[in-house]
Amino acid sequence: MSFETIENVLTINTDAVMTVALAAVLLLVGYFVKSKLKFLVKYCIPAPVVGGFLFMFITFIGHLTKTFSFSFDSYFQAPFMLAFFTTVGLGASFKLLKKGGLLLIIYWLVAGVISVFQNIIGIGVGKLVGLETPYALLSSAISMIGGHGAATAYGTTFAEMGYAPAPLVGVAAATFGLISAVLVGGPVGRRLIVKYNLKPDESADFDADINSINAAAAEKLSGLDIMKNVTAILVCMAVGTMVSGWIGKLINMSFPTYVGAMFIAVILRNLNEKFHFYKFDFALVDGIGEVMLSLYLSIALMTLKLWELAGLIGGVLIVLICQVTFMVLVSYFIVFRILGKNYDAAVMCAGLCGHGLGATPSAIVNMTAVNEQYGMSRRAMMIVPIVGAFLVDIIYQPQTIWFIKTFVQGFVG
Repeated sequence: MSFETIENVLTINTDAVMTVALAAVLLLVGYFVKSKLKFLVKYCIPAPVVGGFLFMFITFIGHLTKTFSFSFDSYFQAPFMLAFFTTVGLGASFKLLKKGGLLLIIYWLVAGVISVFQNIIGIGVGKLVGLETPYALLSSAISMIGGHGAATAYGTTFAEMGYAPAPLVGVAAATFGLISAVLVGGPVGRRLIVKYNLKPDESADFDADINSINAAAAEKLSGLDIMKNVTAILVCMAVGTMVSGWIGKLINMSFPTYVGAMFIAVILRNLNEKFHFYKFDFALVDGIGEVMLSLYLSIALMTLKLWELAGLIGGVLIVLICQVTFMVLVSYFIVFRILGKNYDAAVMCAGLCGHGLGATPSAIVNMTAVNEQYGMSRRAMMIVPIVGAFLVDIIYQPQTIWFIKTFVQGFVG
């Protein structure tokens, strides 16, 4: 950590390790504050969101008063997300994926159809308020589902076409979406559970199957066993990154590294069940994934700059408010019923708000907050990450490109 004064503003520079340490402290602060403020527990607001938001407002005060600022090195943020999705893949036994069955397909199609409506809303509302089409689309599925990465990529393309503010609009829209995702997802799930008095389905054999397939070894793991599990995660991350790079070159467009890592992990998990390369321990891997996810989101939120949202005025802000309103209403009144109107459906709606407005890690954090309060939904925790991380892109990406080619003159994709 270093301190310097730039234009009379105290600038606090943190290296990558200090950034992670601060994120970890804020995460613990979030858990502490949540334990003291019962309404945070009641409305299923995740602990990483609490700690991250507190620090976000501190940095906002520094910006308003022009007295201090922070400069973070968030190098570890991407590896943490990569590690998290790898652990998701390692938890996906084919035996369990079969259990997802029709519900997984239904959820995937629902998420895909919603992405189409997001673009329709963007175009339609944008036309009504006089917003240029590129900015309308940047306030739609691109930033809501694609997140900061897609918003930056498409924003740069639009900037090259003459829409200079596009990258800033995209980043601001994605930031708005991420914040909204972690604020509305938990309350939506909670409201459905409370209104319909829903309980986890204890009678079904799904949890029993989960527990038997992911059962821990009878004896305590040795240091070598733990190292083998950690090594498996690291190897999947490395090989998956390479695979994503090859796929990206093959399709001539960016392909998320975490998707490759997740599916390499799926392959390893299922090969290991057949050939027993090492003593896989689900509890250990799941715990590592939970830590990686919490640190990732803590870093993501504490490094957000609230003042960047100042640019969201006029048409862009109206479109974004319509997107959040649409997601909440469609999840609550329609998707919940399509998914079965049960406890799993309610938790999946919390997840849908997460990855439909922000990112898949937001979905997991939303569902985890609901699970901690009301009970575990194994189906939701298995299905939502797979759809949010990869499957929805199969629908979201092509139709988004179609909207751009159809409504943005001069676009070549």
